Amino acid sequence: GLCESVVEADLIDALEKFGPICYVMMMPFKRQALVEFSAVDSADRCVSCGATEPVYIAGQQAHFNYSTSKRITRPTSADNPNMGNKVLLLSIQNPLYPITTDVLYTVCNPIGSVLRIVIFKRNGIQAMVEFESVQCAQKAKAALNGADIYAGCCTLKIEYARPTRLNVIKNDNESWDYTKPHLRRDRGKGRQRQAILGEHPSSYSENSYGQTCPLLPLPSNSRYKLSSVDVPDMVSYPLPQSSCSYSGHASSSVAMVSGLHPSKMNCTRIFNLFCLYGNIEKVKFMKSVPGTALVEMGDEYAVDRAITHLNSIKVFGKRLNVCVSKQHAVIPSQVFELEDGSSSYKDFAMTRNNRFSSAGQASKNIIQPPSAVLHYYNVPPCVSQDHLLRLCTEHDVPGFIKFKMFDAKPSSKTISGLLEFDNKTEAVEVLTVLNHYQIRIPNGSNPYTLKLCFSTSSHL
Repeated sequence: GLCESVVEADLIDALEKFGPICYVMMMPFKRQALVEFSAVDSADRCVSCGATEPVYIAGQQAHFNYSTSKRITRPTSADNPNMGNKVLLLSIQNPLYPITTDVLYTVCNPIGSVLRIVIFKRNGIQAMVEFESVQCAQKAKAALNGADIYAGCCTLKIEYARPTRLNVIKNDNESWDYTKPHLRRDRGKGRQRQAILGEHPSSYSENSYGQTCPLLPLPSNSRYKLSSVDVPDMVSYPLPQSSCSYSGHASSSVAMVSGLHPSKMNCTRIFNLFCLYGNIEKVKFMKSVPGTALVEMGDEYAVDRAITHLNSIKVFGKRLNVCVSKQHAVIPSQVFELEDGSSSYKDFAMTRNNRFSSAGQASKNIIQPPSAVLHYYNVPPCVSQDHLLRLCTEHDVPGFIKFKMFDAKPSSKTISGLLEFDNKTEAVEVLTVLNHYQIRIPNGSNPYTLKLCFSTSSHL
């Protein structure tokens, strides 16, 4: 029951009256957190007090229960749970905007002096930030853990890293050593650091990215609240006009997807799942690496979103691995037949089912992580709950357990609603198979294209 803008410092402020706190793990998308106390009786006091009287965190009543875990797992191997590190591991969730060293420096440095930053894209968008001292890192973790870099997106989840020092060999968008300014390369071509405080390019002002997005201010009761002198009112990032202005390093608009079920996954089903996070240009299965495909998307930010939301999810009993490919385009070579008889290569550049083809179209998409509830739309009014259940049975995918249809205007030619499944994995499989299914109705000239996406609702 935590509010969206809550950060770790708010939890510490509200709950340390019950006893010393060892560690906090934020779960921003669930509006939950794990709080580990030094002693069990402190946790007892917290849970019992929360059950008898309201406990407010950042101005909103919170609810408490015991976790099934006895201890929060830390990335660091230190035995002492209180032992910190001056290097923090930042995981950026829902990264709708590009994350660069400039952006992270502007966010972190006002709280504690930053020495080095390294950004990498192994498991979504992550970064390590090395501070001048353990105290600076502790302060930054408390102040920023759970905060949004930009309003409504680029949410920070922060833990202590394993390394105690970062090694930086060049200063650019993805790594920077602030103690060695001479490491900077291509000085003439590089963006000046002040550019992050400028406006978004006008070509982006009307689409889903909206106007400049402010760094969310920390709640007023936070002990680490920054003064207006410490940080600019607005941290804005100019989105590049083309991929070449942003990259020149390992960024790519091609994702590599492995762990695909050999008989149940094909190019169309990959499209059905990945199209929720950006336009799909081409999909190609690799003959030399079974169960692996290359997905060329509209730009590198679409790939970032796909990695963030789809890496490590389960589809047909196999866990997907999604990462940035070294290739910058998908070439239709070595085309062969997949187990289901379909082609190993498909071009989707001209399909009308791409959902980010115009600014207006892109603005209607809600970028959501996979959930157990699917939002369905573009369905003819004559289609019933039973019809949709039969569709699941015919395609050998799990049926939904709850159904909700939204009220439509009498003049509406289509209906929409929600389908709740037993779990997230079932919903993912249904979306992968049935997204863009052609529903034909008696005496109808054109079929209706069933459209599915993950809902913001966690249950009906």
